[in-house]
Amino acid sequence: MTDRARRQSLARQAELFGISRGSLYSAPRPTGAENLRLMRRIDGWHMDFPFAGSRMLKGLLGQEGFTTGRRHVATPMKRMGIEVLHRRPGTSKPAPGHKIHPDLLRKLAVNRPDQVRAMDIAYVPMARGVVCLTAVVDWFSRKVLAWRLSVALETGPCLEALDEAMARYGAPEIMNTDQGSQFTSMDVIKAVKDAGIQISMDGKGAWRDNAFVERLWRGVKYEEVFLRAHEGVTAARDGLACYLAFDNTRRPHSSLDGRTPGQAYLTPPRAIPVAA
Repeated sequence: MTDRARRQSLARQAELFGISRGSLYSAPRPTGAENLRLMRRIDGWHMDFPFAGSRMLKGLLGQEGFTTGRRHVATPMKRMGIEVLHRRPGTSKPAPGHKIHPDLLRKLAVNRPDQVRAMDIAYVPMARGVVCLTAVVDWFSRKVLAWRLSVALETGPCLEALDEAMARYGAPEIMNTDQGSQFTSMDVIKAVKDAGIQISMDGKGAWRDNAFVERLWRGVKYEEVFLRAHEGVTAARDGLACYLAFDNTRRPHSSLDGRTPGQAYLTPPRAIPVAA
């Protein structure tokens, strides 16, 4: 990215790219096995107790034999994008210059497929390393319409999943996301608006808006990721493909009257006629 042959100094180049001058000399290192084990347990505890902060997690980890300090817990939490669910001041902000759109789902009755779709990103641990899973989900049926696996939190996989979902199933009326910088980026916003889709973004701390997506992530992690401990990206992609296909086409959901998400997406309930 930087070039010593350029006329600008390395310090000036680093300033233009928004990175630390000292980071130009640092080479990336793979995450150690012990840190990966710690990250998996932090992720597991967070799924069980999303209200637990670094202090509480330090104590819970200590009960399992982990000798780590609070800062050593907070660092992987930040890397994995784990945030404690509690009422707090407005500290969660998008990238500078990114516009926040209003929450359109307050008091909205979602009663048919393609009325609302949600897009979200989850951290997925592997035996060595971590990847990010982006998914587009139909709000009514809970069906995963498209997904992408990437090695970093980037806008590209979001655009690819968004384009695939629209190519296969058409455009929804509303697309709902959180206020993450990937979803507030100009490229994603333009792609959604060009398709004639209304944009909805969760309010700060409004965990309830994407609760069913969080349930999907819980199933992905407890029923696939934590059990398999995939060795690499290819194994993780193959395993997730099988799991999401099972969840879409084989697993009955009690919230869908025993139907699978695929069945609920194709055959929504009929409206009850009202006598004149």
